[in-house]
Amino acid sequence: MLKAAIVGCGKIADDHASQIQRINGCEIVGVCDREPLMARQLSERFPVRRYFGDLSELLSETRPDVVHVTTPPKTHFEIARLCLEAGCHVYVEKPFALCEDEAERLIEIANQRSLKVTAGHDDQFRHAALRMRALIQSGYLGGAPVHMESYYGYELGQSGYAGALLRDRQHWVRKLPGKLLQNVISHGIARIAEYLTTDSPEVIAYGFVSPPLRSMGETEIVDELRVIVHEEGGPTAYFTFSSQMRPSLHQFRIYGPKNGLVLDQDQETLIKLRGARFKSYAEKFVPPAQFARQYLGNLRRNLGLFLRNDFHMKSGMKYLIESFYQSIAEGTPVPIPYREILLTTRIMDSIFAQLDAALAPAERQPVLEAVPID
Repeated sequence: MLKAAIVGCGKIADDHASQIQRINGCEIVGVCDREPLMARQLSERFPVRRYFGDLSELLSETRPDVVHVTTPPKTHFEIARLCLEAGCHVYVEKPFALCEDEAERLIEIANQRSLKVTAGHDDQFRHAALRMRALIQSGYLGGAPVHMESYYGYELGQSGYAGALLRDRQHWVRKLPGKLLQNVISHGIARIAEYLTTDSPEVIAYGFVSPPLRSMGETEIVDELRVIVHEEGGPTAYFTFSSQMRPSLHQFRIYGPKNGLVLDQDQETLIKLRGARFKSYAEKFVPPAQFARQYLGNLRRNLGLFLRNDFHMKSGMKYLIESFYQSIAEGTPVPIPYREILLTTRIMDSIFAQLDAALAPAERQPVLEAVPID
């Protein structure tokens, strides 16, 4: 029986607890939060036998095999480090760390102690995403990826987390190096990082505060971001983050020398794009029929998953956790290679450095200048 613990008992911790309990052969032995009431509430809802207000007590008294770090990003490094030094494997919610140096250090400690870590990029393990990965591995693209497009929409409402962020000038998200972007874009960047072939792509970033936010007096929260990623001799990629674009997309498009694929996370669909064109007027009739057939196939597949009780909103988290636990129990490779975790963090560092430079005095580096991230 694999023993798991959760540190940080906010909203995302509920998702972790519910998905862990869907996995056979594991048990949540304790939860912890610096506000003991939060830990107690989580332990009562699921239920978990023990709750703590102190991390050292959780580690010493429950001796978990793996710890899920679901605290705000600023604390990820220190908590994960303490857990690794206590002999625990660690699952760190996104973003994995605040900078590449922190990410490298955590991976270094894990390797030194023969432990494993992973990042909470669970969107890459949703049902449609798993099918996409299998198709790419089977050679459907006709070769290495040529170009990728990753879209991540975000709705800034006046209630809940986003509303609190806009109203509170001391909100913890504002104190992150990349502010709102740092807390949310790693999902979209990680999709790109998975298919990059070098560790030092060029990154060109342009970001701004949208007019609706400016009309509210907001000057700090960049909610519109456009990024170009380029590798010499490798694929190119675009990343788009927007709070204003509608529909609010969560899509990943990948194109090869022969065919392409479109993953829609919101609709949980995967569509094949045939690279060759039909002759004459057939191009106007055959592709629409083929797309209709594919969408019906996605509908049937989703309905089947729903009827089998495997269509949870956080199903990707369940499969990521399950794969991570399997790698621990069987000594197999981690589900997300460390290279991808580091590259995701490195690209984000480059984006934030360019945005900071654009907001600095004119003599600083302009935002549109490409910055190698080696």
